[in-house]
Amino acid sequence: MQFFLEPLSYEFFRHGLIAAVLVGALCGLVGVHVVLRGMSYVGHGLSHAAFGGAVIGFVFNFNFYIGAGAMGLFAALMINQLTKNRKIKSDAAIGIVTTAVFALGVAVISQQRNLNKSLEAALFGNILGITDGDLIIIGLVAAVTLCIMFLFYRPLLFATFDGEAAQIFGIRTGALQLLFALLLTLSVIVAMNIVGVTMIAAALIMPAMTARMLTDRFSMMQLYSVLIGVMIGAGGMFLSYFFNVASGATIVLFGALIFCFSVLARHIREKILLQSNLHRHGNLIHSHLLDDKTHSHDHYDSINKKDAR
Repeated sequence: MQFFLEPLSYEFFRHGLIAAVLVGALCGLVGVHVVLRGMSYVGHGLSHAAFGGAVIGFVFNFNFYIGAGAMGLFAALMINQLTKNRKIKSDAAIGIVTTAVFALGVAVISQQRNLNKSLEAALFGNILGITDGDLIIIGLVAAVTLCIMFLFYRPLLFATFDGEAAQIFGIRTGALQLLFALLLTLSVIVAMNIVGVTMIAAALIMPAMTARMLTDRFSMMQLYSVLIGVMIGAGGMFLSYFFNVASGATIVLFGALIFCFSVLARHIREKILLQSNLHRHGNLIHSHLLDDKTHSHDHYDSINKKDAR
């Protein structure tokens, strides 16, 4: 036990662990909507735009979070505006806007010929350099995101699965989309110092996709995704300490390993169901009598534990 408690004796590790757990939970919560909306590429794109903003902010002596947040939000709004009329697809808009902002940052930094420490941390991740101020910002973003997700749970759920129907029923999908873009941008910015620009997309997607392998229910998928994000963050931190490997990379690799296990577990479960002539439709498991020409079958609700005939 002493072996596992040893890292906790260091303040930098405790700060990093808290940050990894908070960001893991945050990415797990937001990542569910990202995955179900087919926006997996947007996290990667927004991280590049935010980095470009951080560079510009550094040149004009702005705070890191102000520069990155302003440009990240600008990119999110531009993407939303370009895709409104549906003539430009989201992947094309993301590619154009975010790479343009990132290129602007690269152009500016090439003139400065000086990579600030905070910019280097944002590019490659520096979780062990997390300060008390960073923890406060990460905690505030996580708390605000959780509250908004809770308050707008049903509208967000409706808009995620059927935006057109949600609009018909009076849900202001445009405003909801902007709100989600803001939450996603804030999540990306606070995750930059944890895993770095190049690996943010993985941090957003892996907890949600792992949860997707475990359940077909939206509410359970959100819960699992948050818990998996926490586990990936905490487990990755301890592994990085014991193996002396970069923390951000270890967190992502550990997440990838857990995802592989979830895929294997789902494959085994489906194989067992197939061999036993059981079939799954969401949470409803039923068997087909293959030798019966009328194809009659009984249903069993695996959630409510009762006969659903």
